[in-house]
Amino acid sequence: MFRSLLPLFLSSVATAGLFGPISTDNPAGGIAGGTVQCGAPPVSSFFDGLGPPYVTNGWWAPYAAPPGDATAAGPFPYESALYNDGVVFGVSTDRQWDGTSIKQPTQTDWRACFTEHLGSASNHKATTFDTQSVTVQYFQGSSTMTFYAIPGSPYVTFEYNEATPLFTSMNGNIQTFNGQTIGTGKNITATGTEFSVTDTAGSTYLIYGLSSITLTADSESSIIVASSQYTGVLRLVMLNQTSDKALLDQYYQVYPTSVGLDYSFTDTTGTLIFTWDTVGDGSDLLLLTWPHHRISLQNPNYPATTSLSYLTTKGWMYPVLGNEWQLLYTLSSIIWDPPRSLDSTCQPAVIQGLEYEVGQLDPADAPIPGDFYYWGGALNAVARLAVIADSLGRNDLITPVIQYLETSFDYWFNSSATTLAAYETTWGGVVDKAGATNVNIDFGNGYYNDHHFHYGYFLAVAATIAKYDGAWLNEHKDYINWFARDIINPSPEDPYFPITRCRDWFAGHSWASGIANGAGSRDQESTGEAVNGYYGALLWASVALSQDYVNYANLLMMTEIQGAQTYWHLYPSYSSSDPTNPYPEADVRALITMGNVEDWQSGAWLFWGAEKSEIAAIQQLPVQPISELLYDTEWVENVWQYTMDELLSSAISDDWKCVIVDAYSNANPQVAALWSSNMTTWGSGQTYTNELYFIGTRENPSSTGICQNLPQNPTGTFYLQDYSSGKYVTASSTNTNVTATLPSATGAAIFNGAFVPNAGTLQLTSTGEYVTADDSGDYALAAIRETASTWEQFVVRQKNGAPGGVYSILAVSNSLYVTVNNDGWLINNGEVEADSAGFYFIGT
Repeated sequence: MFRSLLPLFLSSVATAGLFGPISTDNPAGGIAGGTVQCGAPPVSSFFDGLGPPYVTNGWWAPYAAPPGDATAAGPFPYESALYNDGVVFGVSTDRQWDGTSIKQPTQTDWRACFTEHLGSASNHKATTFDTQSVTVQYFQGSSTMTFYAIPGSPYVTFEYNEATPLFTSMNGNIQTFNGQTIGTGKNITATGTEFSVTDTAGSTYLIYGLSSITLTADSESSIIVASSQYTGVLRLVMLNQTSDKALLDQYYQVYPTSVGLDYSFTDTTGTLIFTWDTVGDGSDLLLLTWPHHRISLQNPNYPATTSLSYLTTKGWMYPVLGNEWQLLYTLSSIIWDPPRSLDSTCQPAVIQGLEYEVGQLDPADAPIPGDFYYWGGALNAVARLAVIADSLGRNDLITPVIQYLETSFDYWFNSSATTLAAYETTWGGVVDKAGATNVNIDFGNGYYNDHHFHYGYFLAVAATIAKYDGAWLNEHKDYINWFARDIINPSPEDPYFPITRCRDWFAGHSWASGIANGAGSRDQESTGEAVNGYYGALLWASVALSQDYVNYANLLMMTEIQGAQTYWHLYPSYSSSDPTNPYPEADVRALITMGNVEDWQSGAWLFWGAEKSEIAAIQQLPVQPISELLYDTEWVENVWQYTMDELLSSAISDDWKCVIVDAYSNANPQVAALWSSNMTTWGSGQTYTNELYFIGTRENPSSTGICQNLPQNPTGTFYLQDYSSGKYVTASSTNTNVTATLPSATGAAIFNGAFVPNAGTLQLTSTGEYVTADDSGDYALAAIRETASTWEQFVVRQKNGAPGGVYSILAVSNSLYVTVNNDGWLINNGEVEADSAGFYFIGT
């Protein structure tokens, strides 16, 4: 699987250094929708003294999004919230399993503040933030408490200045302080630099002072308070096991204040470099790692003997020493095309499908955008046709696709269009204009939900147009760059967009959730679309930007793949003790695929569905060349077996099945090709051509061609003869019903069979009308349609148990088989293939 590609050693000289901005121009000056303000602007006082762009999808977004007190997804192993009267934090110790989800409900253990603080909402604010952390200060007069909110630290760090520290237990009354039991109405006072406190819920915390302090614990009021104002640093840490104390005692004096991000590249690798700014010797900085860190971390300095660990919804966090991490990833060489040519046995069918699907495109019918998401997915599917045509040397099929794409894309540049992109000024970003004040539009795009999902499609489509139309690129490059900057801006020097909006660098993947509902719990469902977000950016960078941005998008893409394979893909074969396995429970891993990963729960469910096939497919779509790295063999084989009952069910749409079949081709392309030949719909985000092209470009160790002997509908002109009765089929302009009533071919109808992907149409040659099948299955087939659509499509296959050349006919309209009743009517009402009539297709 993918993780085997990761732990490499640098083998060539790397290039390093943060990149400059893609651009610094102001989108407000030219974007079609102008400017707009989000209906949930930042809490007014939180960014006092700072200016946009602001973090919208990071773990600490709940600190800033109104009302400003929602639970934040960190700094892990803690979760936290900013209350008016202090910082609330805790480590969840209640791990639950309900058969569908692993849950660790948020636990609030302590509130930290100081006695001088009067509890006003306006008396706390962010003083600085970076790509991973935020520094928050509570203040009252000259008294301040600074909270360094940095993921990965086992300690929660507060720096006081002329303030009287106050800690309030939120998880039960104080039971013991420094090992002494506190009775009712009593308190205990101690002086020093190390303290311990246990509450009645059983949680134990250590309190470290970097200078001596006198603290009094009061059980009745559940507080610990300093005896006087204090200037210095206090650090709190949950103590899970007594044996952990020695390590925590040894390293508490070095603390981080911020995190720097850098990266370096060779021709084949990318390295993420995290550098924590510390007070004290950085080599003694104690941090915690998640499973994905342990896969990629180079030369880690793990403490030799320690039991220190914290179990989170993303697995155990284990300690490591040092303030610089280098996380190494293999970059992909895939840009536009898969790394191998189309199998020769698949080429005729792919070209036939390509000709058909390109032939269906009419620029006059190009979609007018009514939203961001569905438009992007549908246009991306069309864009793939141009790239496939290019790879097969069919340049004649590229121009029609590009004309279609340009016609539809032009609406984004038109200020009179109904759906518009606008620049949102309160946070800083490009949004759906109508959605800026309505979270229910475009899945909350105006509130910064799903931007990498949406704009990955935009960028892939724009890159495809630009690849084949240089004039279009020159005219619209700056405009498209606004979408690129929204999701992959690498630089703090861009004054209009935050750095890589959706990426949580410490978590190792992106978050889809923005600032809706107080920024609430962080979540991400569609890892396939998250990967595609950065793949689309990679395509755009390859035609419009420099190699630096190609490398950056590539690194984002590969880290997103690693995150998906670590936290969304599940492997029953993994050992519970494997340090790279985030789910120690075998029952959890048996789910095969997480549908949603949040900060406090992960489970096999979606906000909008619970079918196994949907949960799996949303981690796989869209099908792009890069998908072969996402679809690791062990996982797709597990998904295949896990979803088999639904793959065999007529109640599950081919729109979902087709994606699972494509993914399975990474393990067994021949089987996938046979399954694919039975598909009749592919959803708006996939095409027959791309489906079979992906299958046909898989690695094939077999001597058998991937698409060898795939079934096809008969084409050309023919008579139809009912196998059982020997009667020939007739229809006419006066009697349009299709019936098997004639004893010979004399006077029988002649039909023309034409190709439709994995199916075909039947056209009565005497009238030019197409045969249609009502989806009720109550009426005879009739030759009455001037044009062919879904109800006029039929799947013709060799009938099981019948002699060669005898075929069954399945109506695509209702997926029922055609039978012949006592009156000779051909009716689409057969539930299973055994119910179907058999027909000879006799050439004329």
